[in-house]
Amino acid sequence: MDNYYDPSDLQQFARIGEDAPQLAGKFFDYYQAVFAEGELSAREKSLIALAVAHTVQCPYCIEAYTKASLEQGCSRGEMVEAVHVACAIRGGASLVHGMQMRRQAEKVSI
Repeated sequence: MDNYYDPSDLQQFARIGEDAPQLAGKFFDYYQAVFAEGELSAREKSLIALAVAHTVQCPYCIEAYTKASLEQGCSRGEMVEAVHVACAIRGGASLVHGMQMRRQAEKVSI
């Protein structure tokens, strides 16, 4: 294997339920319900999923939701912008946690 992630795992994902079919079935039913058309369109959900995939750094999800976003008619520009939104939120969350560091440093103040 050339890398840690094997792209063929994505095509085998359904097999994850072979040893726990009831649990897997519940997950996959929930998953399908989440991505069904609702208050948000399937297109919007694909862009959200793509952004979240980058935030959680899941290469399988990035691959799957890049494809899904394209299939839903998203442009590459929209997809890149969604990734930048995720990056901004992730970066902001890291920075705001710096306030915890500042409070601790002010307490300890060596």
